[in-house]
Amino acid sequence: MILFPAIDLKDGACVRLKRGEMNSATVFNLDPAAQAKAFAAAGFEWLHCVDLNGAFAGSSVNATVVRAIRNAIDLPIELGGGIRDMAGIEFWLEAGITRVILGTVATKNPTLVREAARAFPGQIVVGADAKGGRIATEGWAETADLTPVELGKRFEDAGVTAILYTDVDRDGLLTGVNVEATAALAKALTIPVIASGGVSSITDIKALIAANEPNIEGVVIGRALYDGRIAPDLALELTRVSAGR
Repeated sequence: MILFPAIDLKDGACVRLKRGEMNSATVFNLDPAAQAKAFAAAGFEWLHCVDLNGAFAGSSVNATVVRAIRNAIDLPIELGGGIRDMAGIEFWLEAGITRVILGTVATKNPTLVREAARAFPGQIVVGADAKGGRIATEGWAETADLTPVELGKRFEDAGVTAILYTDVDRDGLLTGVNVEATAALAKALTIPVIASGGVSSITDIKALIAANEPNIEGVVIGRALYDGRIAPDLALELTRVSAGR
């Protein structure tokens, strides 16, 4: 299982939100590139990054900071937030981003997601962000009449590399990852699923592993890393042991 430490960007700083509400932001680092270096030094093998301003604006806002993060580390990076057309997808992949996350556009323009997945195999992730079990869009400000399973099924044959499932109702609250919903989604799809939202302790990682669902690719960890609730070395060792490494 891959552990994805998260860097969420608001106004150039590394922050964490509660339930995706921008006015709930807690600033954890004014130098996101330095934070990325710290995650790399801790032994993480991927980085998860979201341009929060971009998610609301509909286009990349923190591009300069994302570039600084990309230049600071050698880790593969998945990036989401405001990437809603082919030009934006191409821009970030050419800039060295490993995978782009398409959220709002996956609901509103699925044809674009299919085209991107064909053009960039292995580099397109669909964001399935859920509020009350329904897909949330536009920086989680709107809700569609669509479930994560229904959204995922739309792309079963499209060639997307993963579904990023975020339980918005838990995000940033340290209330525990939604193991049941994550496992159910992973069982329902052939596309690998990444869990996100509410991770509070190493117990959540253990619970995802104990679900014994091979289609769960990994989990995004945010606030619990920043406030010390999860020790990187212990969490990474747990995933190595579970993988038999």
